[in-house]
Amino acid sequence: MDYQTIYRDHADAYDELIGAEDCDGNLLPALEAIRALTGARVLDVGTGTGRIARLVVARAAHVVGVEPSAAMLAIARRHLEAMGVGSWELHQGSADRLPVPDASADVAVAAWVLGHTRHWHPQDWRTRIAAGLAEMDRALAPAGTLVLLETLGTARDHAAPPNEELAEYYRWLEDEQGFTRATIRTDYAFPDVATAVRVCATFFGEAMGARITERSWARVPEHTGLWSRPRRAKSP
Repeated sequence: MDYQTIYRDHADAYDELIGAEDCDGNLLPALEAIRALTGARVLDVGTGTGRIARLVVARAAHVVGVEPSAAMLAIARRHLEAMGVGSWELHQGSADRLPVPDASADVAVAAWVLGHTRHWHPQDWRTRIAAGLAEMDRALAPAGTLVLLETLGTARDHAAPPNEELAEYYRWLEDEQGFTRATIRTDYAFPDVATAVRVCATFFGEAMGARITERSWARVPEHTGLWSRPRRAKSP
């Protein structure tokens, strides 16, 4: 799927998809198990339509969302304004050039963001992702924590990287970048099978829609990995 086009031109469809995810509410406790969020300054890198920002804004001291897509930011702003809670701001920008000051966050989260780089830039993905990690480290206070969320499989019975490219990226995070992984379920729940097929096929492709139809899933399994590590100081 052309995710760049979806994020740019079909932000509402994407927002409908993520609105159905994590139906059991496992994500917030998993984040809190890594780092307490109450009173924390949270940097949400690639905020999209504000999924993570909305999840944490009521308990964080302040949330800063950064997102390259203006269409996604507009929806995030609409949601956050409607919530009417917490302290937050949104900025247009990219992971490798974050428009935030040094040491301005206690937690930096990039949720379902950097894995795209593995596919979009297959020749130099390590360099590009490392640049994003370095930017998040720069934005973190000395005792800060960096958290990455990525898929471990949609509409599958067991958690596993959905392809070898992402498996390679995940191994790199763990073996060379010092991350530790936790795994949770963040299933999608739709009102009926037809809605599940329509929404998921738009984002994941027709083969996914066919699988959901075959299994008669209104609740679509989703496995999510959370990779975390403490801030790394910049080398002299």
